[in-house]
Amino acid sequence: MATDTTRVDGTEPLPVPGPAGPGTNGRPRGRVRRRGERGPLASFGLHLTLLVAAFIALFPPLWLLVTSFKPKSETFSLSLVADFTLDNYDHVVNDTEFLTWFGNSVLIVVVTTVIGVLISSTTGYALSRFRFPGMRPLLWTLLVTQMFPMAVLIVPLYNLMSRYGLLNQPVALIVTYLTIAVPFCAWMMKGFFDTIPVSIDESGRVDGLNPFGTFWRLIMPLARPGLAVTGFYTFVTAWAEVAYATAFMTGEDNLTLAGGLQTFVNQHTQDWHLMTAAAVLIAVPATVVFGYAQRHLQSGLTAGATKS
Repeated sequence: MATDTTRVDGTEPLPVPGPAGPGTNGRPRGRVRRRGERGPLASFGLHLTLLVAAFIALFPPLWLLVTSFKPKSETFSLSLVADFTLDNYDHVVNDTEFLTWFGNSVLIVVVTTVIGVLISSTTGYALSRFRFPGMRPLLWTLLVTQMFPMAVLIVPLYNLMSRYGLLNQPVALIVTYLTIAVPFCAWMMKGFFDTIPVSIDESGRVDGLNPFGTFWRLIMPLARPGLAVTGFYTFVTAWAEVAYATAFMTGEDNLTLAGGLQTFVNQHTQDWHLMTAAAVLIAVPATVVFGYAQRHLQSGLTAGATKS
């Protein structure tokens, strides 16, 4: 039923202020921006910043890759690859000790990664599931060891390896890299195992499995993301380390890629086309390992953030 709003004196009532809309000026109401919503200018600035950051991150490896296929005369040319050549890679592989250095690195990295994953996973599982005297001091020890820079340990470890005749031996670097990687990886695996329900362990015991059988057959398959992160961290620690590799390995036949690349640079100071080819060859294994493990890295790194 309509209500008559006409005044007694016959005049129209004054307009009552209300929500913005098609008002007396005839203009439509503007869209209200939601809280947290970016304006066009802010969105453009964000995308521009991301594009610049992506360019800064991608330009160095792309420049290395492109330069590695150029002859020396075109090293500083702004064009892509006017004269494509594989001579740079042929020289690095066949005219240097690169393959020897590569084999030494692969041996050290594989052994370090396998042993590091086994020690870290068993230690992390024990710290997560069992209570024993000295557990808390052990946890603090694993954490405190990460506060010391790696360079602090070079002299004492060098003296220790020299005393036992382990210099110029792969075992010297393997033990050193395990000393660096295992404490952090064990702490990380402990946090990951904390997210796996204890009821799975109990069901394994009900089925007649001993503690090791429960760990190996039930828990380890569920811990693949954590194992991938542990393995990748150990791999990178051993593959990209330079200080210990150059201090413990002095003979050219015993050098790893890190130490060998330093020797290569000293011999080819101005040969940027050769150095970029060597850098690309060194980066390929790390890229392959990362591509294989990357699907597990995010879940593995964030698994210890919350506890089920």
